[in-house]
Amino acid sequence: MSDLVVIVYSTEARAEEMRQKLIGLQKEYLIEIGDAAIAVMHEGGKVKLNQLLNTTAMGAVSGSFWGLLIGAIFLMPIFGAALGAASGALGGALTDYGVDDKFMKDLSTSLQPGNAALFVLVNKVTGDKVLEAIRGTGGTVLKTSLDRSQEQKLRDALADAHSAAPATQTPPEPYSQGTGAPTPVG
Repeated sequence: MSDLVVIVYSTEARAEEMRQKLIGLQKEYLIEIGDAAIAVMHEGGKVKLNQLLNTTAMGAVSGSFWGLLIGAIFLMPIFGAALGAASGALGGALTDYGVDDKFMKDLSTSLQPGNAALFVLVNKVTGDKVLEAIRGTGGTVLKTSLDRSQEQKLRDALADAHSAAPATQTPPEPYSQGTGAPTPVG
C-alpha cells in the first residue's frame, strides 16, 4: 500500500531541492517513490504542475520505437515512426500516472502565491533513516494518508532545527549548590 504525503514550501526551488533529496534517498534504497510532483501557485491563482515523469514524452518515444519497428516490417519505417509517435503521445497525454492531476490542482488552490506543494507517493520507506535525513529541512505538512503517530513524527522531523533545540535542553537546577541541605533559589 502506498502513502501520500503533501508538504508545502515557501518556494518552488525549495520544493525541488527536497524532491531531489528524496530521489537521492531512493538511490540509497531507503525509500521507494511511486510519484513526486510539485504544484506551484502563481500570481492570479494559476496552478502549475511539475511532474516527475512526462507521460506525453514517454508515450511519444515508446510509440516511435514501435511504429518504426512495425513500419520496417511493412517497408515504411518513417511513416510508421511518425504514426507511432503521434499515437504514443496521445496515449501518454491521456494517461495519468501516480498522484491524480485534478487532486493536486484542487488541493493546491489553498496555497499562497509563490508557494509550492511537494506531492510524494511513497511505496516503501525505512522510516527512521528517512526522517533523520530530512530532519530540520522545513516545510509544512498539508495532507497525508499516514496514521496520526507517523504524521506527527514527520511534522517533528521537518520542524526547524532551531525551534527543536530548546526542547532538548535540560532545565536549570532549582537549588543552589552549597554544603548541607539544598536551598531554594529565587
